[in-house]
Amino acid sequence: MNNFLKCVAGVLYALLYSGMVMAQPGFGQAEKINADWRFHLGETEGLSPKGSDSRGWRTVQLPHDWSVKYPLSPTLASATGYLPGGIGWYQKAVNIPATDQGKKLYIYFEGVYNRSEVFVNGQSVGKRPNGYISFAYDITPYIQYGKENTISVRVDHSRSADSRWYTGSGIYRDVWLVRANAIHLDQWGVFAYPSVEGSRGTLQTQVSIKNTSAASVPLTVVQELLDSGGKSVAKVSRKLKANAAGQTEATFQLQVRNPQQWSVKQPNLYMLRTIVLQGGKELDRSEVRTGFRTFTFDPDKGFALNGRWMKVKGVCLHHDAGVLGAEVYPEVWRRRLLTLKTLGVNAIRTSHNPQATSLYDLCDELGLLVLNEAFDEWEFPKRKWLVGWNVGTPGFEGSFDFFEEWGERDLADMVKRDRNHVSIFAWSIGNEVDYPNDPYSHPILDGEKKEGGFTQASYGGYKKDAPDARRLGDIAKRLVSVVKKYDPSRAVTAGLAGVAMSNETEYPGALDIAGYNYTESRYIEDHRRYPDRVIFGSENRHDLSAWKAVRDNDHIFGQFLWTGIDYLGESGRWPSRGFYSGLLDFGGFIKPRGYFRQSLWSEAPMAYLGTYLLQDAGGSATDVWSALEKEQGRRKNEAPSMDAWPIWNYKEGQLIRVVCYTNTAQARLELNGSTVGESKPYSEDHGIIYWDIPYRPGKLEVVGTDGQGTEIVRRAIQSSERAHALQIVAGLPADVKVGEVLQVELKVVDRQGVPVMLADDEVTCRLSGPVRLLGLEAGNNEDMGDYTDNKQRVHHGRLIAYLQVTEGSPGQTLSVQFTAPWLEAASFTANVK
Repeated sequence: MNNFLKCVAGVLYALLYSGMVMAQPGFGQAEKINADWRFHLGETEGLSPKGSDSRGWRTVQLPHDWSVKYPLSPTLASATGYLPGGIGWYQKAVNIPATDQGKKLYIYFEGVYNRSEVFVNGQSVGKRPNGYISFAYDITPYIQYGKENTISVRVDHSRSADSRWYTGSGIYRDVWLVRANAIHLDQWGVFAYPSVEGSRGTLQTQVSIKNTSAASVPLTVVQELLDSGGKSVAKVSRKLKANAAGQTEATFQLQVRNPQQWSVKQPNLYMLRTIVLQGGKELDRSEVRTGFRTFTFDPDKGFALNGRWMKVKGVCLHHDAGVLGAEVYPEVWRRRLLTLKTLGVNAIRTSHNPQATSLYDLCDELGLLVLNEAFDEWEFPKRKWLVGWNVGTPGFEGSFDFFEEWGERDLADMVKRDRNHVSIFAWSIGNEVDYPNDPYSHPILDGEKKEGGFTQASYGGYKKDAPDARRLGDIAKRLVSVVKKYDPSRAVTAGLAGVAMSNETEYPGALDIAGYNYTESRYIEDHRRYPDRVIFGSENRHDLSAWKAVRDNDHIFGQFLWTGIDYLGESGRWPSRGFYSGLLDFGGFIKPRGYFRQSLWSEAPMAYLGTYLLQDAGGSATDVWSALEKEQGRRKNEAPSMDAWPIWNYKEGQLIRVVCYTNTAQARLELNGSTVGESKPYSEDHGIIYWDIPYRPGKLEVVGTDGQGTEIVRRAIQSSERAHALQIVAGLPADVKVGEVLQVELKVVDRQGVPVMLADDEVTCRLSGPVRLLGLEAGNNEDMGDYTDNKQRVHHGRLIAYLQVTEGSPGQTLSVQFTAPWLEAASFTANVK
């Protein structure tokens, strides 16, 4: 092969390897059909699902979440972020050419929230109540070839408070039309799981083939493993017979010498190509991204990746993205995950449901471990606060009503869809389903042993009429067996809320590893009582003591902070859009506590400066946890805050607390080049170095040093003058692609270019050319205004604009302008390639 052909081949492979096929259902030829759906909010009431009359409908692009596009209202449930649910209909006309006759046609939905029913040409083809599970239907019997066919989807989210957090409503993930031969790979029909011994890597694979014809057919299946450069490193083939009108299973083994192992620091990946042949003719193929790595769990040593013991530094993540709601755009999550990695995060927990395929693709690529979770409820609902948080009368809507019928199938489908992702290290079958008296109860709730075992509210003592907690063990065993059937290679876990109660049941014993939510107080005791139990923090608060319980105990392998990113829903009293405990805000910007976490978790030297008026104790509390943390700080003799913003604008002479989050041995404080804060050592009490000094304007700097006083890192903040201009943060491309989502970071600066952190100017976004505005997000939890227009107030002097290049626009130029009264405007242009 000459150099030119090698270059072309490399480019084509790179395009394939970068994820063009990753979101497909694993068989056939998949075509994304996200463009130009029609949407109607409310029942159709006489309008036909066939699409003959769609007056009053409007055109939308998928992914689409209708809830986030409607006004927030204090009359709605705080659990949902004061946003509505409802019933919605979607329709799309799809032309199926006559040449497709003889093909099998499927429609694949990555996620529809929730209780969906799909129609083709007016005929129902199936229902799926779970809004987080991907599913497909064989629509071949309903297709009219050579004609336009109407796909209709009814989405019933009328039980709007069916979750403790914001779920979104509608077809919020991608949709695919799949064409396949009568004999093809089954949906998610290729499973690869690796092992490594010494210098040899072995990839065990299972292949499932579906034969929809009435005859048995001889086939050849070829599997080839390619490294990241497209080079073949292993290849096997096998002849088999596909059973008539059924499925045929086959197993393979590919061996690689000295495989490049996947890790959080070096996420090396391979591509497994599977081809199904009949008489030399290709019937189907799939490409599955995979890799080599080993997971080890030990009750005394914790967790090892590739034989190296490590601490899992994780965060819990819900699936919304602020103003975008539940709509999934991979570019947005790439930025968010990369930002979390800069803070030292090496793992995520998909709380409390499976997320979009693209999220796992990103974790594979970027090097983030994943704890993949299935349920927040089993057979009974939990309390959902309808007005305010922990006040008023709770509601009991939820997903419990279809758990008995659908729960095991939903879990199986989650495992089958996601099991090829090398980043996933464990499956979670539930979160806080053992919450004391919500709904299960046990006599231990009246006993003395409950001390130290319940960090969640237990709503009074034992309630004999409540569901018996001993049921948890039987359900857990059933769910664990489902997981093991489809993936015996990984551990199964759950997030336990009432550990002391669950210890009286068979629930923890059914798990391979036991997740403890907010129960650090039992880490030592339960290690002694249950020496074979592997324990980790499956959900934890941000305080230093919770991290020390992991850091200082070898047998606790990690923790997952609640949360990594602020999320909609589970809101406090109005005004409050959501839960505000994230390391990042709704816009994906790092919050002060993100830098505090970086000082604990990052290996690279860092220092951060934040300030606040001493009597403010770190600013306002906008959710129940921040209020609790603030109160605890007062009780600890004004312990320094982890939520101090980098602001240096006060009145002359005011006494200001200056805090430094750093991982250096000590730090000193300088103002305008002169020392104003003596060198202080790192504090093991609260992890924060601080000084109380009178305010004078200028440049405030912290200097992080080693134990001998040698400078390692320096961080500065500057007093700003009056806001003067809007400024686009650098990094926007000059050339963009059709469908690409641009994330434009905007900040307010003074005449010298210093960020104005106190600015709250209203910004207007104006577009020209082939681009649409997805939303403007500033990260303000208390801003309950209109998020559907092109105006938004900055928060802490910044916001982010989400823009998408529209279809059919190659060769055109787009332009975007941001304006605000009394400020210089900012703009940019880009060419569409």
